[in-house]
Amino acid sequence: MQESLLEIVNAVSAQVWGPPMLVLLVGTGLYLTFLLKGVQFRAIFHSLYLAFVKRKEEGAEGDISHFQALMTALAATVGTGNIAGVATAIASGGPGALFWMWMTGLVGMATKFSEALLAVKYRETDAVGRMRGGPMYYIANGLGWKWLGAVFAVFASIAAFGIGNMTQSNSVAAVLESTFNVPTWITGFILMIATALVIIGGIKSIGRVTSVIVPAMIVLYMAAGIAAILINIDTLPAIIELVFTQAFTPTAAAGGFAGAMVREAVRFGVARGVFSNESGLGSAGIAAAAAQTRDPVTQALVSMTQTFIDTLIVCSITGFVIIGSGMWTSGETGAALTAAAFSKGLSGEFGAYIVALGLVLFAYSTVLGWSYYGEKSIVYLFGDKVAMPYRVVFCLFVGIGAVAQLDLVWAISDVMNGLMAVPNLIGLIFLSGVVAAETRRYFAKN
Repeated sequence: MQESLLEIVNAVSAQVWGPPMLVLLVGTGLYLTFLLKGVQFRAIFHSLYLAFVKRKEEGAEGDISHFQALMTALAATVGTGNIAGVATAIASGGPGALFWMWMTGLVGMATKFSEALLAVKYRETDAVGRMRGGPMYYIANGLGWKWLGAVFAVFASIAAFGIGNMTQSNSVAAVLESTFNVPTWITGFILMIATALVIIGGIKSIGRVTSVIVPAMIVLYMAAGIAAILINIDTLPAIIELVFTQAFTPTAAAGGFAGAMVREAVRFGVARGVFSNESGLGSAGIAAAAAQTRDPVTQALVSMTQTFIDTLIVCSITGFVIIGSGMWTSGETGAALTAAAFSKGLSGEFGAYIVALGLVLFAYSTVLGWSYYGEKSIVYLFGDKVAMPYRVVFCLFVGIGAVAQLDLVWAISDVMNGLMAVPNLIGLIFLSGVVAAETRRYFAKN
């Protein structure tokens, strides 16, 4: 019964994440890029300044700082996609897949900018003064289509328990068992308690913790990756050549690599790029809405750096290490390929330990970020009274996920994750005029 149901859900997932969806996601990013006159290129340094240098705005409404909002969103997106997703893309599509991940990230920055701008502009304040916003609110308040906002909230709340909860704890339990022989139930219990200690306190607690964990984990992972690249610096020109040439020419079979046509490079690069940075899914707008800001464009500029950091920096480092090590032709895929590449690049088991630790921290931070996304979606549907019960149930499912067989959960959450994009992209396209007007206003006075 479960096997047949799994086959059905996998077939649905293949349709949801098929070429039409990927074209719609990238096409919307291209449309917004042209409409906003390449805001991600002309304002990248200003956005990085706002994110990492400028202090919070005095007197601005909101629950957490720009930086904490960015780190909460990064917590949810910098995850297994940066370790396993990049490896899967290269193992299936060849080195050229990394180029298409970059292209997806570049246009995705305009999408992320628009999501955050609308989330802040159309956010609401609850009965105790906390902010709430995201696609469900800008669809309902901006377009007046409350039913479509509810559709997004349903998809997001289900996805939160799968892609943002059980599958993450399961990945942590698996890597700790295989690398350090830690029983899965111990991992599940510790993760459940660690999650509860943070999310019971709400977004302010999540913001404080992610603002410490996320920079530390990214810097640690980047340092190990850069070290592996520098140790083998003589391979860097060849890496870059492979990425650019094989983005447009077929990749020949070599070793355990079966070869790939250009369409495979495009398909896997775009799909894994979207999976990694979530541009177009609307999730990051939920965190952006909590930021302390007087101007929606300010937080939009900060939020678009999330995609820049996630795809153009962290994913690039993973890809360079994999390609430079030569392990992409080994026949391995996923996290195992990344671990093998880091071990070879750093000449020892230390590399595999870094990947294992990175996977643990990335997955845990994803749980924290998605707990907030799921909560705001549930609250949108049923009201504030369900917030605390939701947090308790969410923590319990973290523990369950670590010890359960999750093939069906993975498949269902993958479908829900993809379906989130449909109402969100409708909102972005129909409200694109608002995004353009707000952007022109901001840059006219700054």
